[in-house]
Amino acid sequence: MKRFKLIGLTGQSGAGKSTVASLFAAAGATVFNADEIVAQLYEAGSPCLKTLAACFGSDILRKNGSLNRKLLAQRAFADKESTALLGRLVHPFVTARLFELLKEARGLVIYDAPQLFEANADVICDRVIAVVADEKQRERRILDRDNITRQQARARMNAQLSEEFFRAHCDYIIENNGTADALEQQAQSVLNKLKAEVN
Repeated sequence: MKRFKLIGLTGQSGAGKSTVASLFAAAGATVFNADEIVAQLYEAGSPCLKTLAACFGSDILRKNGSLNRKLLAQRAFADKESTALLGRLVHPFVTARLFELLKEARGLVIYDAPQLFEANADVICDRVIAVVADEKQRERRILDRDNITRQQARARMNAQLSEEFFRAHCDYIIENNGTADALEQQAQSVLNKLKAEVN
């Protein structure tokens, strides 16, 4: 019998996914963050970095073996094919690390992953939640958070899956267009339903 229930948490940039993950963690759920896993995989000398260097050029690694993120980004996001290649290379490493973490998992486990569907990780989840928000809201949050231009923010938004996709493919939708209290109420409601499924 499985000791845990794996819940995928995803959504578009600026929708508020990280805030929802924090609310779930505060309520006692275990949260694994895909971005944090990637940061670990990008440590100097890792097999993941060696794979990226073989495909995107050895000069993406500095002399000390660390990753030149800016140079990788320039090459990996130059076109859709390169971006897709980056995903195909990195996602298997991330999923493998997730499986290692799940060996000790118990109860309700949230997998916070912006590219859950792109990595095909939705197939290992018992349920999937998406956090969505209006375009203007998301753009404003990205600009406030990431110190990038409006053009860069729009490019990032346009490269992601649509809200319609998330609504069609997820078990739960949390809308983040209102107050912090409204978001917390929605998150708690979904969490209560998930806990009821576990028990």
